[in-house]
Amino acid sequence: MNLDETVERLEEEIGYKFKNTQLLLEAVTHSSYTNEMKINRRAHYERLEFLGDSVLELISSEYLYDKYPNVPEGGLSKKRASMVCEPSLAICARGMHLGKYIFFGKGEEAAGGRERDSILADVTEAILGAIYLDGGLEEARKYVDNHIMGELTEDELFVDSKTILQEMIQQIDHNEVLKYDVIKEEGPEHDKTFTVRVSVQDKELAVGTGRTKKAAQQKAAFEAIKKIKK
Repeated sequence: MNLDETVERLEEEIGYKFKNTQLLLEAVTHSSYTNEMKINRRAHYERLEFLGDSVLELISSEYLYDKYPNVPEGGLSKKRASMVCEPSLAICARGMHLGKYIFFGKGEEAAGGRERDSILADVTEAILGAIYLDGGLEEARKYVDNHIMGELTEDELFVDSKTILQEMIQQIDHNEVLKYDVIKEEGPEHDKTFTVRVSVQDKELAVGTGRTKKAAQQKAAFEAIKKIKK
C-alpha cells in the first residue's frame, strides 16, 4: 500500500475522514520509526496519546455518569479505570486492526510491537487525540462510542482480573485457590514475553501472555473470566 491507500483504509477502519491527514499519520507513527528513519517532518504519537488520554477520561466519565445514575463516585471511578485500562484499549485497537497500520522502526517491528498491548492502547488514544484536534469533541465522542464503548461489553470491563476471577471461583467453592504457572519465556533478557497458565485443582482455565509475569497473569485471568461467563 502507498501512503494515500494506507490513510484511506485506516480512515475506513476508524470511521472518520481527516481534513489534516498528517494528524492521522502522526497518531500511528511509533518513535522507533522517526528515530531509525531520521524523519524530522513527522512527529511520533506520544503527544497525541497524552491529549487523547484526557479526552477519553472526559467522554468516558460523562458516559458512566449518565448510564449509572445510582452508582457513587467510587464505583464510577472503578468502572472508568477498567474501561480505559491498557488491555481494554488493546481489545478496541484489535477490533479496528490498528496494528497493521502502525509505522515502526525495524527493531520494534522485529520485537513484536504490532501485537504489544501497550502500543495498541497508546495508538487508540493517539487517534482519539488526532480526531479531537481535527474535528472537535463531537467527532471524538463518535469514535469513543463506536470503537470503545461499543467494543467493550460490560462483561469485558475489568480492573483486576485476578481478584475478580478468585471471587468467581470462591463463589463455587470458597476453599479453592487459583494457581498461576509460567509455562514459557521467550525473547532476550531485556525484552521477554511470558506465557502463564491459570488453573484450579490442576485443571487449566486459560492461558495469557504479557511482557511481564504480572501482565501475563492478568491476561490469563481475563481470558478465564470470559470463558466462565460464556
